[in-house]
Amino acid sequence: MSGTTGTVAAVDLGATSGRVMHARVGADTLELTEAARFLNTPVRVWEGERAALHWDVMGLFSSVLEGLGTVARSDAALASIGVDAWAVDYGLLRGGRLLGEPYHYRDERTARGVDLVHAAVPPAELYREGGLQFLPFNSLYQLALDAADGALAAADRFLLIPDLIAYWLTGSQHAERTNASTTGLLTADGAWNNALIERLGLPRTAFPELVDAGTPVGRLLPSLGHDLPFAGAGPTVTAVGSHDTASAVVAVPMDASRAAYISCGTWGLVGVELEQRVLSEEGRAANFTNEGGVDGRIRYLHNVMGLWLLSESIREWQRRGLHVDLPGLLAEAAELPRPAEVFDAEDPRFLAPGDMPARITGWFEERGLRAPASPAGMVRVIVESLAAAFAATVQQAAALTGVPVEAIHIVGGGARNALLCQATADRAGLPVLAGPVEATAIGNVLVQARAAGLLSGDLETLRALVARTTPIVRYTPDRILVHG
Repeated sequence: MSGTTGTVAAVDLGATSGRVMHARVGADTLELTEAARFLNTPVRVWEGERAALHWDVMGLFSSVLEGLGTVARSDAALASIGVDAWAVDYGLLRGGRLLGEPYHYRDERTARGVDLVHAAVPPAELYREGGLQFLPFNSLYQLALDAADGALAAADRFLLIPDLIAYWLTGSQHAERTNASTTGLLTADGAWNNALIERLGLPRTAFPELVDAGTPVGRLLPSLGHDLPFAGAGPTVTAVGSHDTASAVVAVPMDASRAAYISCGTWGLVGVELEQRVLSEEGRAANFTNEGGVDGRIRYLHNVMGLWLLSESIREWQRRGLHVDLPGLLAEAAELPRPAEVFDAEDPRFLAPGDMPARITGWFEERGLRAPASPAGMVRVIVESLAAAFAATVQQAAALTGVPVEAIHIVGGGARNALLCQATADRAGLPVLAGPVEATAIGNVLVQARAAGLLSGDLETLRALVARTTPIVRYTPDRILVHG
């Protein structure tokens, strides 16, 4: 590794909140400070006969600038900025101008896009082409709907959310490969699938050049100088693993040959890291995906609903006037006995925003089962249901790939949830290693630092730095409840 120590900034945009992190990095140094944290609150806009759900992406960009401004005022010599965000959603532009606020992947419009795509290309063929799991909001389904509705006819550029933010920072339009791999429109070797794009009636010229994580994409626009008073020409903007999960996996301090990971936030992304894609029919039936990782690795994983179930439940209880918070409810839930029954955390009814406790209650009542009566009881059954889904998915990932999983790493917000980590260890019959919490920002920082010459080496070398500098909490199975 290089002996130089320097600073970079990570813009990390999640589906419910965003943050700007200021990092000092060197061969034995990895220190992150939060410069800004802000909510990412979607907005509903009336469109004809329905209220459509959109991202307030311009509001997000304003928050990003405020956070970077805070960094600039304390560190004018910053070396680099990197941007990561959630997957699949995008902005449509014409002549460099955004044509409208991007749709939210939880908007109900996506179902019609699925029908349009599958009428043209059967699901099994789609999987053979790119190995992407079926999710009704994948980019290709949204784009097919935009094409059918005429929205693409007005656009000359498609930019995924982190690429859109990077464009507004630099004026450079590109598509970073790890996030582009979530669109369903890449070939198995990581290029735009021109044949599939043509079959779906999408304009090939709208798709920008693909770049790899670690590629410098430009410097800050001079017009941002007032908001971002960096010295000289300012820092380089570097493409990182711009899909937030790709960045998070970089920071998992694991031996990938013997471990599974769970990047646990709004979603729980459960899987293993591979060198090659697995395009088996068994993998398709289990709805596992082959997404691009940093340095050409493959993130072979499955989406589980994640902490969304808890956050939506708490939002509903607060809406009803109950004075509840997650730490307090988790403490109460930990004192309750383990529930006899868990629900299917992957049931599609839980995807949309709304009254989550009522939906979970409905799931139990439809089966003649008693649902939890209290918020603490509901929190306990949510945690145990997530843990059961996580354990089953790890078991599936090992069976589909042959990876001998001996430990599970949980990173992201879920690493703070001791009840969830212990329940996952119990149900998987495997040790759970929890941390780092800010894995996405750390992975973002590590890729930038390597590109800037502050670090060197492969992913294993970068992960060793995380292991040396970040506290990891170990949970061992207390009562083995192996799922299945």
